[in-house]
Amino acid sequence: MATKPHTGRRNVFGRAVVFFAGWLVLIAAWHVVTAQPASAAVPYGCTSTSSGPLCPSDIDLVTRVQQASLWEIPAGDMAQSQAASQTVKQVGLELANDHHYLLDATKQIAGQLGISLPTQPNSSQQGWLAEMRPETGNLFDQTYANRLRAAHGVIFAIIAQVRAGTRNDLIRAYAEVANKYVLKHMKLLESTGLVTYSALPAAPPPGAPVVATNAVPGSPPTPGFVWALLFIGVLLTLVAVVLMFRRGRPRSAASW
Repeated sequence: MATKPHTGRRNVFGRAVVFFAGWLVLIAAWHVVTAQPASAAVPYGCTSTSSGPLCPSDIDLVTRVQQASLWEIPAGDMAQSQAASQTVKQVGLELANDHHYLLDATKQIAGQLGISLPTQPNSSQQGWLAEMRPETGNLFDQTYANRLRAAHGVIFAIIAQVRAGTRNDLIRAYAEVANKYVLKHMKLLESTGLVTYSALPAAPPPGAPVVATNAVPGSPPTPGFVWALLFIGVLLTLVAVVLMFRRGRPRSAASW
């Protein structure tokens, strides 16, 4: 029986599909390989700068310090007119002054490293400001001392992790400055005698896993995954080539 014309066209089309599928897989494998950093000194997901690799954790630290300043300055200003305790007023003034300095330091390092800074506090910080705004007297003092002490405890741990693991010289020096002020502020807030320690997050238990300081979204493709892509691409391409050079033969009646 003679091969039908449309059957031949289908065979040619099928071979072309297999061929192009193989090349698409090869291109994908090549893209995965070339998308990885050229130098082992730059971790996956980080960018190279003159002061060392800049990783997402570094940018996160700078962003957090910026947002801390953006809400602690107005909170300190509130303390001057709404607090009952002279100690709270003095602590609020000192924290606000320190954060004016940190705003300048943060703006400088952001300019050096090309980091975009937020222009307003995050939603939680805006909520804390809204909570304190109508309060006065002892109620304000309690809220101010505890909200700020809890927030400083969170960023204190983050600063320590980034300082321990950053590969960037500028971020390392910046983390040391931020650490100095955060520790100072924690002590000042505790000096008010208003901090409720039982409401603060407990320290992690001994042996708890430590979050990687230079953690980045995703992870680099494993060598096995890349080799698998290459193998599939080469296999599909070879199959297509074999099919293209193969000549179709009419089937005999016995083959039906």
